[in-house]
Amino acid sequence: MKAFPRILLILCSVICAVPAYAKRAPNLELKDLQGHPQKLASLRGQIVVVNFWATWCGPCQEELPRLSKLAQDYNSKNVHFIAVSIDAAKDRAKVQPALEKANVTLETWVGADTDTLASFGLGEIVPGTAILDERGEIIVRIMGEARDEDVRTAVDWLLSDRSGPAPATVTKRY
Repeated sequence: MKAFPRILLILCSVICAVPAYAKRAPNLELKDLQGHPQKLASLRGQIVVVNFWATWCGPCQEELPRLSKLAQDYNSKNVHFIAVSIDAAKDRAKVQPALEKANVTLETWVGADTDTLASFGLGEIVPGTAILDERGEIIVRIMGEARDEDVRTAVDWLLSDRSGPAPATVTKRY
């Protein structure tokens, strides 16, 4: 009889196209680079790619330009990319110059830390990326440097109304 609930969970995740691992994303309330308050919940209704990074993180410097290009590729679709810096308050002046140097045009929020990263189920090491569906559920977590195919697979699956096999729930790239 114990197998019955597990079968229902698997069946529902296939029929309902809602991954059994989906978890509501924490409601980030941070500031953008101009100091304006931003809330993750205000982006419900869109697919959201949230990337956590830091100016002192080498892999982040490699990853951000790729994510910026991916964001341009999805510009006409219902997909929103956000780069969330975990730099300490004393180092926030380094964020904008780092983005400019890497030619990154992503919307950027500041004020997060490793606890924020962990609250998304990404551990405490940057980079880390969470991909959210339109309801604000975390569908995919990428721990470490995200590859284009990691992001594209998840976003395309969400854009195609979840047809086909679901993407891996967690990908570790470190």
